[in-house]
Amino acid sequence: MYMRLITIFIVFLFLFSSIGITYAKEFVMLKNDKVNVRYGPSFDYPIKYIYLKKYLPIKVIDKKENFRRIIDHKRNSGWIHTSQLRKSSSIILTEKQFIFLKPTKFSKPIAIAEKGKLILLEKCKKNWCKTTINDISGWLLFEDFWGKLVD
Repeated sequence: MYMRLITIFIVFLFLFSSIGITYAKEFVMLKNDKVNVRYGPSFDYPIKYIYLKKYLPIKVIDKKENFRRIIDHKRNSGWIHTSQLRKSSSIILTEKQFIFLKPTKFSKPIAIAEKGKLILLEKCKKNWCKTTINDISGWLLFEDFWGKLVD
């Protein structure tokens, strides 16, 4: 009898705890050069801070109507209207990376992308992504980064 009650209790606990967690956990990027981040999910809330970096990748951690609660690579968080966001095709490097001529480690390295660099991605094959940085076009092997590689 007690075993049955404990099993039912655990099942209900599992069901109700998983329903309460509705985080999105998706990456998007900023659509404009100037994006307001608010304290809450409405234009009635005051501006917390302003992003001044177009294409910055951010992680959506919650949704409410047309607003998304976000967190960035420096752990800043707040609410942004969906009109200021778009599908992500950018990342930020968390370590220095070599840019190669072809998508293989045996290819010639042609440049270095520094830690903290915002990278726009053109296309990806596994962990290799093609990018153009300052007129240098090449491939990066991504191991340490903030964001999501292009599908």
